[in-house]
Amino acid sequence: MTTTDTTALPSRREQNKLANRQAIADAALAMLRSKGVGNFTVEDIAEAAGVSRRTFFNYFPSLEAALASVTEGFLDHALEQFRLRPSDEPILDSARAALMALADPMTVSPMAELFSLTHDNRALVRSELEAWDHCTTQIIDAARLRLGPGVDELYLRALAGSIISCGKAAMSVWFEQHGPDLSPESLASLRQHLIDAIGLLGSGFTAPAPHGTAPAPHGAASRNQPAADPHHSA
Repeated sequence: MTTTDTTALPSRREQNKLANRQAIADAALAMLRSKGVGNFTVEDIAEAAGVSRRTFFNYFPSLEAALASVTEGFLDHALEQFRLRPSDEPILDSARAALMALADPMTVSPMAELFSLTHDNRALVRSELEAWDHCTTQIIDAARLRLGPGVDELYLRALAGSIISCGKAAMSVWFEQHGPDLSPESLASLRQHLIDAIGLLGSGFTAPAPHGTAPAPHGAASRNQPAADPHHSA
């Protein structure tokens, strides 16, 4: 007998809410792209998204929060992939595999575009940092669920904070190298920076060998083979 599990499927109401939220976030990014920082309002975003001003504030407390949700969207997708990983897999391996699962470089495009358009605006940078903090909390929750009760709280918070710091570092290095370039090649570079940053964390930040030097001896940690973290199983 075949049964269908519908508990994980969002209701029509939830689907509409997600669609409204996404429409507002998309409109906010489109406004930023076309008008520039400081040249549009919440009302402009709401009109472009086809919702009322009141509906906008049902989803976001501010214009800055609507823009920050673009970054949250990518991080949420990465967390979804993390939760699909085997429960006995080392957490840092799961984190790196989650990023690799987002194989299309275009998945990082909205986050990359937002970063390139807002990196020199303090208010928007602050909101984007809040988006990263939101993801930190989610990483802690996901790791706690993976590892079970009794896991050390310092370990959880240090782990989540380190992962987020690696993500921020990857974004900064990418922007220094490519600027506002959002070509597929540039986005592929950003995706690889994110993956490599987690690999560096997993290896204990073993310095990569300079170009032209001999490879590390067999068994040595490398940035492409992250070491297992001490809390690798539930």
